[in-house]
Amino acid sequence: MKDKIRRGGGRHQGKTDVISGSSGKNAVGIKQDEDTSYPVKIQGAGVEPFELQVQRFWLVQDAVMTLLLRNEVCPRSNLSLAFAGSTLDPLAELQSLKGLKPGAIIRLVEEPYTACSARLHLARVLDLLRASGPADALREGRSPSLLETLTHTHTTGADSSLPNGKSLKRSLSNTKTESTSQDAAPPEYLLPGSSERPLMALLPPSSQPEAPSYLKDLCLSCWNPPPGHRKLQGDFLYISVVTAEGRRCDVTSSPKGFFLNRSTEEMFDPRPAQSSPLCHCFTDLLCHISPAFKKTFTTIKNRSQLPPVEVMPTPYHTMSWLGPPAASRTHKNPFSRLGVDEEAAKQTPDWNEELQAARDLPQGSLEERLQKDRTLLQVNSAFVRAVMQGAETVVDGFVEPVNGNPEDPAFLWGGLFMSQGAASAMFGGERGRRAAQRLELKGVQAYSALEGLEGLHTLPTAIVDYRGIRLSAQGLAPGLEGSEQDQETTPASRGLLYGVNAGPQESPQRRRLLALLAHAAKSLSLQRHVVVAPNGHQVPLFTPVDSQGLLGADGRFYVLDVFRSFPADANFCPEVATESQTATGEEQSKERREEDEEKKGCVKGYWPENYHTDSGLPKSFAHSLCRLRPELVQAFIQHKHCQFTQRVREILDENGGFEECATASDSRATKAVRAACKEVGSVSDIIFEMRLNPNVFSPGVSFPPGESASTNLQERLLKEAAAFIITHQIPGFVEHCLQNYEAPMDGASLKQALHQRGINLRYLGHVIQAISRSEHKERLRHIMRLVVGEVFIRSTRRVFNSFLQGVDVPSLCAAVSHFLCCLLVPHFTPTPVGDETKKKSRRRGRGAGASDSMPWSTLTGSELWNLVCQDAVETYIISDSLGSGPNHLVQHYGLQKLSLLREFCLKTGVQLRLRDYFLDNQSKAPIGPDDVLNIIPVVKHIHMPTVDAMKAFGAAQNSVQKGLLDQAHEQLKEAAFLFGRVCDDLHPEACYCHSLLARVAFLQGKAAEARSAQLKAVVISERVLGFDHPNTIQQYTLLGVFMYAGGETTLAQKCLLRARLLILTVHGEDHPFTATLDSCLGLVLTGDQTGQFLKNALRLNTSFFGPTDLHTALSQHLLAQWMCSKGDYRSAMTHEKEALTAFTTLFGEDHQQTGCSKEFLCTITKQAVQVERSLRQAGADSTEQTVECLTTTTETILEQMVLMTGIRKVTQSDRFQEYKQKHLELKAAALRELGIKLPNQPFALETLKGGESSSDQETGCGMEAKDGGSPAVENHSLSKTVEEVSLESSDAVSANGHVVEPAEQTQDGGETENREDGDRAALDAVVKVVNGESEVRAAGEESETNVQDEVKSSTANKVMESEAACHEMKSDGELNGAGDVTVSPSVLKSKGTWADVVSKPKIANGTGNKETAVNGVADKVSANGVAEE
Repeated sequence: MKDKIRRGGGRHQGKTDVISGSSGKNAVGIKQDEDTSYPVKIQGAGVEPFELQVQRFWLVQDAVMTLLLRNEVCPRSNLSLAFAGSTLDPLAELQSLKGLKPGAIIRLVEEPYTACSARLHLARVLDLLRASGPADALREGRSPSLLETLTHTHTTGADSSLPNGKSLKRSLSNTKTESTSQDAAPPEYLLPGSSERPLMALLPPSSQPEAPSYLKDLCLSCWNPPPGHRKLQGDFLYISVVTAEGRRCDVTSSPKGFFLNRSTEEMFDPRPAQSSPLCHCFTDLLCHISPAFKKTFTTIKNRSQLPPVEVMPTPYHTMSWLGPPAASRTHKNPFSRLGVDEEAAKQTPDWNEELQAARDLPQGSLEERLQKDRTLLQVNSAFVRAVMQGAETVVDGFVEPVNGNPEDPAFLWGGLFMSQGAASAMFGGERGRRAAQRLELKGVQAYSALEGLEGLHTLPTAIVDYRGIRLSAQGLAPGLEGSEQDQETTPASRGLLYGVNAGPQESPQRRRLLALLAHAAKSLSLQRHVVVAPNGHQVPLFTPVDSQGLLGADGRFYVLDVFRSFPADANFCPEVATESQTATGEEQSKERREEDEEKKGCVKGYWPENYHTDSGLPKSFAHSLCRLRPELVQAFIQHKHCQFTQRVREILDENGGFEECATASDSRATKAVRAACKEVGSVSDIIFEMRLNPNVFSPGVSFPPGESASTNLQERLLKEAAAFIITHQIPGFVEHCLQNYEAPMDGASLKQALHQRGINLRYLGHVIQAISRSEHKERLRHIMRLVVGEVFIRSTRRVFNSFLQGVDVPSLCAAVSHFLCCLLVPHFTPTPVGDETKKKSRRRGRGAGASDSMPWSTLTGSELWNLVCQDAVETYIISDSLGSGPNHLVQHYGLQKLSLLREFCLKTGVQLRLRDYFLDNQSKAPIGPDDVLNIIPVVKHIHMPTVDAMKAFGAAQNSVQKGLLDQAHEQLKEAAFLFGRVCDDLHPEACYCHSLLARVAFLQGKAAEARSAQLKAVVISERVLGFDHPNTIQQYTLLGVFMYAGGETTLAQKCLLRARLLILTVHGEDHPFTATLDSCLGLVLTGDQTGQFLKNALRLNTSFFGPTDLHTALSQHLLAQWMCSKGDYRSAMTHEKEALTAFTTLFGEDHQQTGCSKEFLCTITKQAVQVERSLRQAGADSTEQTVECLTTTTETILEQMVLMTGIRKVTQSDRFQEYKQKHLELKAAALRELGIKLPNQPFALETLKGGESSSDQETGCGMEAKDGGSPAVENHSLSKTVEEVSLESSDAVSANGHVVEPAEQTQDGGETENREDGDRAALDAVVKVVNGESEVRAAGEESETNVQDEVKSSTANKVMESEAACHEMKSDGELNGAGDVTVSPSVLKSKGTWADVVSKPKIANGTGNKETAVNGVADKVSANGVAEE
């Protein structure tokens, strides 16, 4: 097992993977030949010779960077490579070097230092000596990785003497050998029903001991910096060292290296000391002067290293809301006074030039694109780090503003331009200012993410919230092209080419910029329109009226001020819903009356009937910058396209039918398209084209008289789009939550789920209304809990931001703790002045008298609650939902105060000390000033794309959805390799990729590879998303399954218990995913706790999904199975009867699943009769033998866990099969009418192992059987079922498992590759079970009438396909979403029961035989014809 694990995970375990990320075999799709890597021998520079694996496509500098990370070389730096006597060019490719072959000798050459490289070398030495661990990450406010600590086992003997613990792989392997004897009961706070939520267990202390003290002190010498005459002789720095033996030495840094000088504390003598060597590496000199350092340094270099993914810095800061238990450092840091960390901050980079230069990098080859993506990510992450530092520096008062405007101060720091933005009354004051900053970032993201639009640039942008202040940060814009001295020149000569103030002009540069903006407008679905400028001129625009197009001094085109790029939300624009914005009121009124008469089913103003009465919209909002999300725009366009195709079909049917109109040469089809375009609001009357005007319903914008018709149409479309949120998207979200087993767990996952459907968070109040009106309100209580909590925390954050403005810096800790106490403790009041003495004694003499006179100290709990409720009512249109205090939220919604505290800290940047907080204690403040450790800047930034990696990942997702596991496995390995090349795997999508790779590998029988990939997914999720992020909970759950599959039961229990601890902290026990966790824990635990977890899982599944749901039925069966093992057959019969009732309701009497349940119930009944008879006869031995017969095996438990967690899913869909048959028949008939001959395409049959034949031709939903799941079967002795192995598509593996739809068909009516794949179904498979043996045969005759032959020719039948997609979506009840695929129940591994079904049938994916179950359930199909989770 260990060898397999090492092979499966070795690709990313070695230090060389920081650059390569893969061995040659994993570079699938990049280098098809396996011989992409070879060994070379490294010598020189004072290191022992060793071998290095290099890739042929590496640059020389890649090999150098890899070498610097090797233990043999570290911490040496400033090295170059020489081959055949000549120094190699760093930018040369290894494959271009003549004579370089496997086994060649490459020499390391020590290069002379510069002042900068010498400091970098010292920084590398400090990084090695500091030996940072999880506690250091917490001190810096970063989320740590706890997997190594969680799975580490303390050992005795030689291994315990390792100075820095063991690597993750080694600790896991050692634990495995001991797992058989360890089976500790879970702690009480993790048992079902416990209300205890200890925070100390969230972040256990690290298993790595503190680093020993190698040196007593290391700092800059008092004689630093070198005087002028010594600087001219090459002295860079003077360093003072105090060794462990107590010897004090002064070291000189020079171009050739480091040497001891003769200086002392009293005398400066820079001459080299006698017998002092000149060492190129600083640690070599330290080893020479200190024997103790030499001994410990050897131990440092020989210690086992953690994988790079655990120690490399993440691209962006992932905040941890909990800090270390002790606010101060536990040990002295002797390296902080060397000054190398502060030196880098003195340089001021040109962020805009760096970003644009990275965007302009060539991208002709894959290698160039990878280098471009990596460079963009590095520049943007460095920019975001600078923004965080700049925000702290500016808000803390260390930078003076560069302008004289106290209302809108602007700051320059570190190459950044930072400002709050002007609070415009037109946009809504402070709320409008914050909204403008957020929307500017979204607009920059939209323009920078457009593919195929090279030449249009945006400035590097980020927004940061710190201490209640929001700052917008941008790189410095380049100067305008042209003369800036002559102020009387035209705007064009100064570089302003586009905008309402640009004026009329004509130039080649302007034409080029207009072409770029037109291309961008088409991609963003924005309409070209004309507005009236302030000077009265009519100006054509492709963008919002505020935007400007510039030609910079660097020769690049820039678009600025794009904060109104997205269309306005008409639900919150009541002032313009009734009055005209055009200059011709009478003409517009006349046209509007005509259009109102033509409009059917809508009241005046294009709103749905009774819309205002039901929703209370449109209404005013706190600011006037309410815009639609781009996801909503795309969903609305898709919805309108469905209406268009349906209307075309109706018109054609009224005029003789579709087939007759399609074959006739008259104008009926053209008239139908024109009429449908007019009805749905297409901006073109000959084709369906939907574009929206971003300036309609925008205050301060007027349109010319000639644009009245277009403006009226745009007003109509924007009102329909706004109503679409209320009438379609919010009900769709509620319905999705009803069916989804992995619903949102916290505010971040709720926000992501809403945004994926285009629902802005200002609609949270309407989501509450939708849930309250639902007949399944009780089943949606976890969503209601999250929505109410999100409303509460967001309103609290706004109050907190205002609260902090009146707090001076010395009182920040006390003020924040006081605010939290007022927020979470009912009726909290500050300590009266008379109790000041007692207050001082509690604070041990720190004195709090000054706080009594501070305005913030007079805030009470009731006052704060009133402020929060007032904000919630104004913003979210809710009334009395928050109640009178925090206890109301706890009692009515089940919210946890600890969860609210976590959400508040994550949103405001407050970091608390790690300890257990008792928030119900009203006699004493539960949070004190000492508990507030820090306030960390919260940054929102641009997300840089990883184009090729995401394309490979998307292709793998499509392959998984079709059931092509072998192909998906190769594509996932390629995607993982590409993610490693671009972002060193530290990216959320890389986490999802490794998680999906683990599941695919597991289904293929590669358990070791699955385990290795899932280990990495857990670490990435902890470090990139957060140690308590919902996705981390899911990754720990999957890791527990894979651990159990490898026989590591103890580690599996630890992982599952860790996941349960996290979900209890984040959300609480009342959540559907807790039932999944408890089912798994009930399977892997032994002892009395097993029944508690299984009963709790049954209780949760019954309350969330009802008694007839599949998960509920499976929980009933698992409980019956456990009771059988305990000998309680009477109770087991009761639960299995409930399971049988559910299966009968779901599938019918004759279904395979129902038959298995009946058989198992008969077995239980027989055993119960035998036990009863044996007890009467006092036959104890017979009873024990009977109980042992029904004990489940490890394979069955694993199979049940796999099904329960969704790793393997078995689905069937009669509805999709019927739709497919009808669709293909209609398509074939239309093609025959058009005279197009159907090409003959034979079915692809493939022989599997054991002589079983199967179909490898997959549809968009995998394999279906024509009669699968039907109660009526042709042969009662042979049950026809359908087997399909499906995975949660990686789209659905985003935070908390929300469905992220894969690439859907283009909204303008084209059919996509996925659509074609869905239509290209070639064969259906029928699984025939005979006496426990399985045969998969090609159902040729059954599928002939269904599928016919594959139609590869592209036809003009897009209308029919679009209509089919629309019907398909309507049948699902989801207009923009993906349907659920429900997990099937599992089976018991005992003779004559469910084991025959689980163990015998095989996967027909063209690769071989795998175990799976054949329990089919109905799935849903999305608009692109692909089964999605």
